[in-house]
Amino acid sequence: MQSLTERVYKLGPPGGLFDESVVATLFPRATPGAARLLVHRAVRKGEVLRLKPGYYCLAPDYRKTEPHPFVVAAFLHSPSHVSLESALSHYGLIPEAVFGVSSVTTKRSRSFRTPLGEFTFRRVPAKNPRVGISAVDLHQSGWAFVASPLRAIADLVYLRKDVRWGRDGLEFLTRSLRIEEDDLRALPMDQVDGLMQNFTNRRVVTYLAGMKKVLER
Repeated sequence: MQSLTERVYKLGPPGGLFDESVVATLFPRATPGAARLLVHRAVRKGEVLRLKPGYYCLAPDYRKTEPHPFVVAAFLHSPSHVSLESALSHYGLIPEAVFGVSSVTTKRSRSFRTPLGEFTFRRVPAKNPRVGISAVDLHQSGWAFVASPLRAIADLVYLRKDVRWGRDGLEFLTRSLRIEEDDLRALPMDQVDGLMQNFTNRRVVTYLAGMKKVLER
């Protein structure tokens, strides 16, 4: 086992995830070049997976816990929160399996194809990026910020530029996304006002207002 692999394994980061700052901490006397060489050797031996420049994960045989996809997403790009179809699938609201993890960020849109899967980050501007977001404990894998169902819907409406309440109404959710109307009626509609105040996009605000009016009947 490479010295880097051994020290990271003993450190036991959630899911075996670590970055170049961890390498620097574990090897404080190593020059930047020597630290890169340590990583290169571990990657070449198949003991470490490179996710993106400066971000790594121990290979399956060398990690104590499995990396949860949501934790990996949070690790790869910050600030961000898991949202869109990934969050709706997490809550069991959409029937289809979701491949890859979709997140929202206030920074520019990015995507990463890694040995642990594909991760996309879509830019959604908001006055307060944390409205409708909660920190979800994913047990031994760590934690990640995840959108509430209503925030995930708001993020989706923003990104689906062709969706409008006056034309699509609730059918965007019940037909396109196949969310059961009973499940929508069970959502806490008192949270919609806070989301409406958080979004400056008029199309999103109009959609949320229409959805609230129909579902509160």
